[in-house]
Amino acid sequence: MHEKISAERKIKCGILNGLMYASAGLICLILLGLIGYILYRGLGNISWELLSTKPSLIRGTTGILPNILNTLYIILITLVIVLPLGVGAAIYLNEYASNKKIVRIIELATETLSGIPSIIYGLVGMLIFVQFFSLGTSLIAGSFTLVIMTLPTVIRTTQESLKTVPNGYREGSLALGAGKWYMIRTVVLPSAIDGIVTGCILSVGRIVGESAALLFTAGMANEILNLKDAVLPGNAGSTLTVSLYMYAKERGEFEIAFAIAAILLVLTFIINMSAKMAAKILKKGRG
Repeated sequence: MHEKISAERKIKCGILNGLMYASAGLICLILLGLIGYILYRGLGNISWELLSTKPSLIRGTTGILPNILNTLYIILITLVIVLPLGVGAAIYLNEYASNKKIVRIIELATETLSGIPSIIYGLVGMLIFVQFFSLGTSLIAGSFTLVIMTLPTVIRTTQESLKTVPNGYREGSLALGAGKWYMIRTVVLPSAIDGIVTGCILSVGRIVGESAALLFTAGMANEILNLKDAVLPGNAGSTLTVSLYMYAKERGEFEIAFAIAAILLVLTFIINMSAKMAAKILKKGRG
């Protein structure tokens, strides 16, 4: 009887493992197929003129240089604001807050906010930043909107990473005479750097891929701006995703749209690899 049950379980486990590996393989194939198709359709349409000029009906150019710069500006401005806020909030919730009931309420609120559709954030950003604070349709208004969108993700990923740090690290550091902030800064945060980098990567992915919220807040202008102008109110700018939408949906120029999609893939890959390299450097420095 026991041998029969064991054999049945082995068969069931084998079937379940097979289904699991098949599902994982199917997902990987779909992902590779999408990436391959986008690169196949897009890389051939990328040229130096496309990357180094701005669109002009007079000169007959179709360039995306303003869109590339605006994307980099929005990533930089958003991360400069959201990372200190998100990491600081996670540190307070995990290390300082004593009322666990309020902490659970805040955690529930952040999880709820992370699931709200981006179009809602766009409408709220338009009402608050564009109209109420009179920032106008601008890159800075779009960046502030993206800060609100990505803040819950940074808080939750950092907080969960802080929870994985063993309490023995904290107790040992405090027993040696270190203050609480010194302990957090030199022991806890370096041990949780992987979670912080994960939150940064997820934030960058959402920033790079966002279009709905930026249509309402950042605008669709194709003027080349410098970083100083990008942080000033009233200077609108179209990012790569917004321009992709315009070329594909409004103009029907799918060759340019696929080229922009390929550039977005490469840009996201470079930023993610840079974040992981920075995490390794920080770990080596700690060691």
